[in-house]
Amino acid sequence: MVGFKRHISYLFVLLPLVYFSQSKTNTFLTASDSLNISRRNAVVVTEASLAAGALIGLNQLWYADYERSKFHTINDSDEWLQLDKMGHAFTAYQLGKHGAQLLNWSGVSEKDQLIYGATLGFTFLTAVEVLDGYSKAWGFSWTDILANATGAGLYVGQELLWKEQRIALKFSFHQTKYAALNPDKLGQDFLEQLLKDYNGQTYWLSFNLHAFFKDANFPKWLNLAIGYGGDGMISASNNTENEAFNSFKQQRQFYLSFDINLNSIKTNSKLLQLFFGVFDSLKIPFPTLEFNKNRCVFHPFYY
Repeated sequence: MVGFKRHISYLFVLLPLVYFSQSKTNTFLTASDSLNISRRNAVVVTEASLAAGALIGLNQLWYADYERSKFHTINDSDEWLQLDKMGHAFTAYQLGKHGAQLLNWSGVSEKDQLIYGATLGFTFLTAVEVLDGYSKAWGFSWTDILANATGAGLYVGQELLWKEQRIALKFSFHQTKYAALNPDKLGQDFLEQLLKDYNGQTYWLSFNLHAFFKDANFPKWLNLAIGYGGDGMISASNNTENEAFNSFKQQRQFYLSFDINLNSIKTNSKLLQLFFGVFDSLKIPFPTLEFNKNRCVFHPFYY
């Protein structure tokens, strides 16, 4: 549920990108050097429509299946080893980045890009959180709000400090054995598992080495990535009424790997630049060191 709600928010940013990418001309995809009102209006109307449609769809198709309640809050900070919070931060960061880039394409000022574009993910996810607050099965989570703010703040802070994104928040996923044990919670097929199986999700802080060490001759495309994931999560916490799940113990996993900054790849094609910009949200598989409480493991190819 949480993963589905969070990831559906990509719709109202990625769909405009897909629409824009249909153009065959670099001229269309080139950012305007001054305010282009028609472009700005198209971006605002498209995103607002998709966001409203997503919220209405969630309200009618998902929340309608659960009993409503008075607005209430919950404390879910100890669930899923906080991987769900990482997902909130990732989504807010990526939506904010793409929201700002779309306004940049429209010629909107840098200040307004940060105010109205970079906060796009935080605003949308806050609206989803309010819907949670009126559902008896869920609840408004202040830790979710904090995670949303952290993701948006990571983007805005770097733009204010460096005028560039030296640290990208990225995502990778692999299927695990746990989904089959509790498919209702962790997903029954690949798409559901991608959104709901936190055992297979890894969130990365990807540091561009050239940006931090400009005199060290690091390639502009080379990043050092630090990842966080978890294992043994059959349910939200170790405290479960299902005795069959008690033999699985949740544990945190930390990763060290390399990554590629796709945005640094030089091309004259604006369409390819757009492609690289969208898929730079994904961590490129590389040999990886895993650290957990029991041992250090080397993965020749981790994703």
